[in-house]
Amino acid sequence: MERIGGRGGEDGDRVRRQDGETAILHGSKGADTPDDALAGWLAHHAGQALLALRARATGLTPAELRDQGDRLSHLLLTEALARLRPGDAVLSEEGADDRSRLGSPRVWVIDPLDGTREFGEEGRTDWAVHVALVEAGVPVAAAVSLPARGLVVTTASPPPRPAPPAGPLSLVVSRSHTPPEAVQIAAHLGAVMVRMGSAGAKTMAVVLGEADAYVHLGGQYEWDSAAPVGVALAAGLRATRIDGAPLRYNRPDPWLPDQVVCRPEIHEAVLEAVRAGTSAVA
Repeated sequence: MERIGGRGGEDGDRVRRQDGETAILHGSKGADTPDDALAGWLAHHAGQALLALRARATGLTPAELRDQGDRLSHLLLTEALARLRPGDAVLSEEGADDRSRLGSPRVWVIDPLDGTREFGEEGRTDWAVHVALVEAGVPVAAAVSLPARGLVVTTASPPPRPAPPAGPLSLVVSRSHTPPEAVQIAAHLGAVMVRMGSAGAKTMAVVLGEADAYVHLGGQYEWDSAAPVGVALAAGLRATRIDGAPLRYNRPDPWLPDQVVCRPEIHEAVLEAVRAGTSAVA
C-alpha cells in the first residue's frame, strides 16, 4: 500500500495535472514493468488527474463534473494500456464491450471512476479508480486508488491482514440504497452498519481494517469488483459469492449478482448470516 502526499492550492492542482494526465500519456513505463506495478501506477495517475479536475471544476454542475471525470479517466487508462500493453484486451465501464476479450488470455478490467456520485459531491472521499489484470478468470494484478485519501492499495504490496476487532463486527453497506436483507444480516451478526459509497471504497475499508465485512446482494458489474477483489485476496481476505463459490471474471455476461468480502475467520459466519438474512426477508 502506498500513501501519496500532495501539495495544496494552485501549485498542487498544476502538479497533480502533470502527474496524472501527462504521466499516463507520456510516461516511461514499458513492457518490462511488472503488471501489478503498472496497475498501481495507472490507478494513481488517473486518480491524480481526477483530483485536478475536481479542483478546477468551478462552474460545473455535479452532473457535468461526473461526466467529465468518467470520460477523462477512461481515456487516460485506455490510451495508456493501448500503448503499454498493446496485445491485451480491455473491459471498461465507460467503453463498448469488445467481445474479442473472451478469447484473450490477458484482460484489463477497469472502472475509471468508481463512486461517480460521490466524486461529484464536495468533500467526499469514498470514490476510487480500479485497475485489474484478469487471467483465466482471476484478477492476478490489481490496484485500487482512493485519490481523495492519498492511498493506492495494490497486489504488489497489500497491507497486512487486519486484526480482529475488540468490539462488535462492522458491516459496510451502501449509503444510498441499503436493502432490508443487509439490515437482517447485520442483526444476525450483531454488527454495526457502516454506510459508504463506491464499491472499491467499501472493499478497501475491509482490506484496511476499517470494517470487518462487505456484503453486496444487489448485483454489480465485473469492473466494480475485479480490482478490489484482487487486492482483498492478495491481502489474505476471503472474497466469494454469497454461496461461497469463487468470483470469476471475463465472462460473456459481466454482471455479477453478489459478493462477500471479509476476514477469513468470519467467512462462514457471514455466509450463514446472509442465508438467514435473505430468508427472513423472502
